[in-house]
Amino acid sequence: MSIPLPEIAARIFDPARLCVDAGKAAAIVGALGPRILGGPKIAIVGAEAIEHRAFENGRPSAGLLGDRTGRALDRRRLEAFDRIGPIAVIPIEGTLVHKGAYIGASSGRTSYEGLQAQIVRAGKDSSVKGICFEVDSFGGEVDGMFAAAEAIARLSAEKPTLAILTDHGLSAAYALASAARQIIVPEHGSIGSIGAISLHADMTKRLEKEGVRVTVLRAGARKAEGNEFEVLSKEAAAAIQTDLERIRQSFADMVGRNRRGRFSARQALMTEAASFDGRDAVAMGMADAYGHPGEAFAEFIRLMSK
Repeated sequence: MSIPLPEIAARIFDPARLCVDAGKAAAIVGALGPRILGGPKIAIVGAEAIEHRAFENGRPSAGLLGDRTGRALDRRRLEAFDRIGPIAVIPIEGTLVHKGAYIGASSGRTSYEGLQAQIVRAGKDSSVKGICFEVDSFGGEVDGMFAAAEAIARLSAEKPTLAILTDHGLSAAYALASAARQIIVPEHGSIGSIGAISLHADMTKRLEKEGVRVTVLRAGARKAEGNEFEVLSKEAAAAIQTDLERIRQSFADMVGRNRRGRFSARQALMTEAASFDGRDAVAMGMADAYGHPGEAFAEFIRLMSK
């Protein structure tokens, strides 16, 4: 028997706005779709599901810290981030969510809210000479993404920051990485996916088959537009598409500002949300160098220790 998960359903099919790689979206829908919708396994045509678990390297999931937890750490005089020499290490891993609501341990997560708590504390700590963001994520929610990226940009204006991709920095993860002063990507890593996606589940035929008719009563013609109990209208689809295009434009504009002439908003739009390996990303200015993450981190420590 399937368990209804309304909160997760709302964050995926409401329709929600996501900055996530298509492969990760396919994995989420494939794993949770049957539980959310109470039906057979769901697949996204043209996208291969990607399984990815955050924090496999054993680092504590400090990115899940909320503001309350951050204050509690302050009271107990505990750090909100890993420290290696003068470097604060802040992970951006797994599915990126606005706040710390449960999504599923099988996917892993980092919350923008918790991430910003870490950023503030790293910025205020005078003993922290530089900040390294360890990035391995296929992206996540739009809500909270821009604010978190802006927080990293403000930090980058105050202290040296470096985003090191240990494998993937896609969509929302690239939005965050772009705000660091420099980006290092593995030669065979994956970076980019500058775009937005939204999913709509049409339940009408299934409900009809089960003998259920849902009547939506509304005050306001566009109230509950895009709900799963009605066929998605052309007007609703157009409105969603317009919203996604605005997000993509804002995403590209932000990347252009953050990259400071190395990779423009126009170039970001021209990628059409494709992803690239390290060599191609560096050639087009999306990243600054490709190489081994460990070596890049060791060099950053050396430079910040002078």
